[in-house]
Amino acid sequence: MDPLHLTTTHHDGTTTVRVAGELDIATTELLRGHLLALLQEDGRARRTPTTLVIEVSRLSFIDAAGLGALVSVRNHALRQSTPLRISGVPPRMRLLLRITGLDRHLT
Repeated sequence: MDPLHLTTTHHDGTTTVRVAGELDIATTELLRGHLLALLQEDGRARRTPTTLVIEVSRLSFIDAAGLGALVSVRNHALRQSTPLRISGVPPRMRLLLRITGLDRHLT
C-alpha cells in the first residue's frame, strides 16, 4: 500500500494540490478534507476565486471512493464558483473517468 501524500502550492491565483500514492476508501477523507479546507479558505477571502488544480500524475491507484471524493469536491467548488480542474491524469485513471462519464466533468 502506497500512502497518500499531498503537496500544496499557491502561485498567481492558482492553488495546486499534487496527489501521490493511493486514493482509496482509507485515504479519501484526507484528500477531501484538505481540498474542502482550501475551498472554504478561498470562499472566506471574498476576492476573485482561486483556481484549484488537482494534479494526479503520481497517483498510483484510485477506487470508487476516490472518485466519489473528487466528485464531492467538484460539486462544492461549483456551488461557490471556484474553477476546479484535474491535471496529469494517468492513462488508467483517464480510462476509468471515460468509462464512468466523469471525464466530461473532472478534466
